[in-house]
Amino acid sequence: MEAIILKPSSKESSKKEVLINREIRAQNVRLILETGENLGVVSLNEALSRAQEVGLDLVEISAQTEVPVCKIIDFGKYKYELQKKKNEAKKRQKTIDLKEIKISPTIESHDYEVKLKRAQKFIAEGNKVKWTLRFRGREVVYKDRGFQLMKDVYTDLESIAKIEQAPKLEGKQMGMIVAPK
Repeated sequence: MEAIILKPSSKESSKKEVLINREIRAQNVRLILETGENLGVVSLNEALSRAQEVGLDLVEISAQTEVPVCKIIDFGKYKYELQKKKNEAKKRQKTIDLKEIKISPTIESHDYEVKLKRAQKFIAEGNKVKWTLRFRGREVVYKDRGFQLMKDVYTDLESIAKIEQAPKLEGKQMGMIVAPK
């Protein structure tokens, strides 16, 4: 008969497991009371009895050290505080979006100005801008006009942006990415 070994999914194994009370495997722990006072290294049984006396849980805060750090706190409150910190860090994270502006090699000057103002607004918001120039039909013969147009775009934006990806022709489409300085 073969033994079946079940492996946890990558999602389960990446979750940080917090040990509480009898789940803690160490013999000795560095104990921090609910008041924040550090008692130093004590046996696990002594730490559990102290936690039981005050009606709170013994929670393993840091397992990476030689002697794990445990704190006497309410486990529900601890989980709430961890979630709150995680949400706060997520709020402070800055996301950079890639906005796309499409033009053609026969773009008129007013349309070009409108697209340029839109790109300036995107860059001011901290986003990257991908300029896409699409050649229709036989327009691809005038690819030098496309490169010149992309060069004009960059010269108009060079005070607030830098080229992240130089103009590149891929089939009947030319692309360039500019990012805020």
